[in-house]
Amino acid sequence: MKPILEIYPKQEVQRKPVGKPLILTCRPTVPEPALVADLQWKDNLNNTILPKPTGRNQPPMYTETLPGESLALMIPSLSVEMGGKYYCTASYANTEILEKAVTIKTYVAITWTNAPENQYPTLGRDYIVMCEVKADPNPTIDWLRNGDPVSTIKTSFIYQNVIQIFISSTQIRNGEKYVVQTNGLMIRGVEESDEGIYTCRAAVIETGELLERTIRVEVFIQPMIVSLPANLEAIEGKPFAANCTATGKPVPEISWIRDATQLNVATADRFQVNPQTGLVTISSVNQEDYGNYTCLAKNKAGVVDQKTKLNVLVRPQIYELYNVTGSRTKEIAITCRAKGRPAPAITFRRWGTQEEYSKGIQVDDERIVLERYFDEDRGESTGTLRIANARRSDDGLYQCIARNKGADAYKTGHITVEFAPDFSQMKDLPPVFSWEQRKANLSCLAMGIPNATIEWHWNGRKIKELYDTNLKIEGTGPRSDLIVHPVTRQYYTSYKCIATNIHGTAEHDMQLKEARVPDFVAAATPRQLTATTMTFDIRGPPTELGLPILAYSVQYKEALNPDWSTAYNRSWSPDSPYIVEGLRPQTEYSFRFAARNQVGLGNWGVNQQQSTPRRSAPEEPKPLHSPAQHDNEEPVVVSPYSDHFELRWGVPADNGEPIDKYQIKYCPGVKISGTWTELENSCNTMEVVETTSFEMTQLNGNTYYRIELKAHNAIGYSSPASIIMKTTRGNDDVIQVAERQSISSASIVGIAVGGVLLLLLVVDILCCITVHMGVMATMCRKAKRSPSEIDDEAKLGSLYGWRFPLPYCSGQLVKEPPPSPLPLPPPVKLGGSPMTSPLDEKEPLHTPTGSIKQNSTIEFDGRFVHSRSGEIIGKNSAV
Repeated sequence: MKPILEIYPKQEVQRKPVGKPLILTCRPTVPEPALVADLQWKDNLNNTILPKPTGRNQPPMYTETLPGESLALMIPSLSVEMGGKYYCTASYANTEILEKAVTIKTYVAITWTNAPENQYPTLGRDYIVMCEVKADPNPTIDWLRNGDPVSTIKTSFIYQNVIQIFISSTQIRNGEKYVVQTNGLMIRGVEESDEGIYTCRAAVIETGELLERTIRVEVFIQPMIVSLPANLEAIEGKPFAANCTATGKPVPEISWIRDATQLNVATADRFQVNPQTGLVTISSVNQEDYGNYTCLAKNKAGVVDQKTKLNVLVRPQIYELYNVTGSRTKEIAITCRAKGRPAPAITFRRWGTQEEYSKGIQVDDERIVLERYFDEDRGESTGTLRIANARRSDDGLYQCIARNKGADAYKTGHITVEFAPDFSQMKDLPPVFSWEQRKANLSCLAMGIPNATIEWHWNGRKIKELYDTNLKIEGTGPRSDLIVHPVTRQYYTSYKCIATNIHGTAEHDMQLKEARVPDFVAAATPRQLTATTMTFDIRGPPTELGLPILAYSVQYKEALNPDWSTAYNRSWSPDSPYIVEGLRPQTEYSFRFAARNQVGLGNWGVNQQQSTPRRSAPEEPKPLHSPAQHDNEEPVVVSPYSDHFELRWGVPADNGEPIDKYQIKYCPGVKISGTWTELENSCNTMEVVETTSFEMTQLNGNTYYRIELKAHNAIGYSSPASIIMKTTRGNDDVIQVAERQSISSASIVGIAVGGVLLLLLVVDILCCITVHMGVMATMCRKAKRSPSEIDDEAKLGSLYGWRFPLPYCSGQLVKEPPPSPLPLPPPVKLGGSPMTSPLDEKEPLHTPTGSIKQNSTIEFDGRFVHSRSGEIIGKNSAV
């Protein structure tokens, strides 16, 4: 075997990319490996390549001995300079030189130098999809879009042919959509449809290397401000917000710049900006915020701006409004000054009204003129309200109103119209009365501005100079009181009140008169007679202004009784019914009447005798319903319900016998040719006791009913009171009246308490019978008394012992009847109204011996008659 050297890999030419590592192994193939010496590698410059030194930096290339007597050439990173022929040499048996050569050829692999994986063209512009490639030998480039080859085309359609050009090619054809350039693919007039996945593919034919770069293309759209007013208005001291709306892709970021300072307002106090929506807010607007602002909208596709002006509206402020004073018949002017931006318009109005004065002469009052002046540069305005020939009615509060776009401002001033004293408000006052030397107060009040000074004159002389102790003056104006003590009749005369101020003098005479009791009652005529009551119409005596009748009184007695001192008394207020009650049927009475005023009771007069009729059926009851509509000529009461109606009435006079029940009859009916026709078969008749109301149920909706009401006593029925009632129209959702009333909570509690008490009573009786204990046992023991005690009780007569028999105390029922109570005294007449019963009413009226006769009064409040004992001293108990 011939000794040789072998290099692995065995290819004589090794092609490797620059930057890649390389290992070449030299192995001797000889009969005796031990005879091989000086095995080494030489580089392309024929320099011996040394082994890697220990502890030093790694050299560009070095040798390393491998097991099996092999020597490896180690190149960590190939460079272009390392290309060439390398030799492996050795000596064999010191007689033969062995040598083997290998050629290293380097090349540059495909490298992406500028090919971002995400690229963003702008809508409407030309854009180059960057794909710069480095390789040696030169590569060829072609493009794919969404997996399909891309050609240069004149329309937006893609032809299916592959572009393969060298990187040095720069050929461009006018009108083509896509153009391959040395640094990428140019897209002309980018549209949103150009978005997609693009593939840049590089190939080196000599080396067979193929590499692809996937590029995601997303079309961006430049920002565009679509909403921003040219002028904005904000109100000083109030919050403000404005929107700058912009579109774009990606969503643009919006900022606001104040032109005067070129600062972003988002960093300023009181300002907040939402960069996504473009909303700028000011928590409280200042006047300094006035000026121009720029809205900037920015995204990766570009920047756009638009300007606007912020006008700050300064709310009006009234800084001058003074109260003014003028004289009647003269001109009065009140001026109001205000500031604001824009300068506010000023007007006036009377306090308490909403009607404002208009500029210039007023249509409804030519005396009043409103003048306005504006200073827009200073933001000030003035308003003057002039009133010619001022009147007393012009006096009062006036409200100044300053108004602009920002707000309204209000301030109130007063116009005082001075005038001479005036007593017009006292001309209709009645004279002052006194009696029995009572002190009288003559009050004089003078209207005038300024306040008037008051003096009193009597018989042409000043009262303060008379030094009369019976005449006392309190106050000198504008009110003054003259206290007169009329100890003699000379003081009942006229007194003069004189008021004076800087504008003039006024006089007013005041009369002090002596008051007397009323004259005789002019007439008292019976209007309605029943068996037990009598109603009068009273015509009073003539009265003086300021001394009205306070009450009317009547005394009445049986005609057979000559003594008026035993007569009964009644008093009424003038506006109440004059009714005498508690009379006996078929009895003749004597009546006399008198009137009362502040002085006292007048003389008795209008003496007359009247007889009450015999006992009879009650008077006709009066239903308490007002007609809501009239059906032709007959009034109709409308029920608010469709299925029920509550009838209410007043208690009529019983005519000597108490009313024991009422009869209600109601029949549905119709009117035919103006004639009421009842449906007799559908009539209902009900009787009620001890009530003045009755609820009619199960009625038909939208139906007329004739209702007859009669009162009944022992004599018979009264004449019927009749009304026509109509129910409302019914519907399905009307809540029907329950036929059975539900038990109230109070009734339930009462039943429960009664049950508990009954149970306790049963238990107590059982305890009494079985163990002789409990309440019953105690009462039984107390019942077993000595005979003497029983006799004493019999002598005294027990009023209550018969009421509580103890049937279980002795174990058997009590068979004896209960003892009779002591005879009770007859009822005592109180307040002139005898207490009667059906038995004793047949007897003539009498006054029990030793009883005290009392006066009583009757008052009517418009709804009810009230009776009370005691002497009346005035209308409605007012002095």
